[in-house]
Amino acid sequence: MINPFTELRAFLRAALIEPVGEPSVEPASLVRRRRWVTAVTLVVGAATLGWALRLAPGDPLFYLGTVGLAVVWTVGALASGPLHLGRAHTHSGKRQSRSVVQALALGLLLLGVFLAGATVVAGFPALRDPVQHLLDHARVGSWPLVAAITAVNGIAEELYFRGALFEALPRKHAVTGSTAVYALTTVPSGIPLLVFAAVILGVVVGLHRRVTGGVLGPVVTHLTWSLGMLFLLPYPLEAWS
Repeated sequence: MINPFTELRAFLRAALIEPVGEPSVEPASLVRRRRWVTAVTLVVGAATLGWALRLAPGDPLFYLGTVGLAVVWTVGALASGPLHLGRAHTHSGKRQSRSVVQALALGLLLLGVFLAGATVVAGFPALRDPVQHLLDHARVGSWPLVAAITAVNGIAEELYFRGALFEALPRKHAVTGSTAVYALTTVPSGIPLLVFAAVILGVVVGLHRRVTGGVLGPVVTHLTWSLGMLFLLPYPLEAWS
């Protein structure tokens, strides 16, 4: 009989702890280039994000700002140097594969934890109301457009934070460093739970990036989590209304 707790423990170990192969070593010249490019990109991206999140729901500039943000992250990531897709452990442990199924499962698990937590947060207006204001961009605007922008930004963020920035940081500080920078970019939004979410998401996808050695897994996990939150988060937040 399969023990679900044993399976969960084995899954988390394979997805977040045991690296697949040895990490690549980049030339010093490429590392210097990454650091310069990622630094400039970070300044521009953080400013753009802070401005976009403070726009009123329904403002057409919100779409322009968030698309522009995705362009900033993507261009900066690609300009920094080559990015890698990475590989993941399979369930059997006898071979490797691209991290799609594993990353999808990780994203669903993370989504479930956040939705459960949102039910508790819904009882505290000081925490709930800023998040609902952020979701108003989807309620007032076009759901398909907001979903598309959410997906595009999720991909762009991972290309930059778990791709270019992760490679630019010292290896032993890559997970904590990329997570800290990722969380700090959300501070100008003025939404405490958004910063908290960035920390948790950053740690999870950062660890998965360290295990897989590439950006594909973090992209899949991020998209699963962010699109799930977009469509499902309003329900637990309204549980106490």
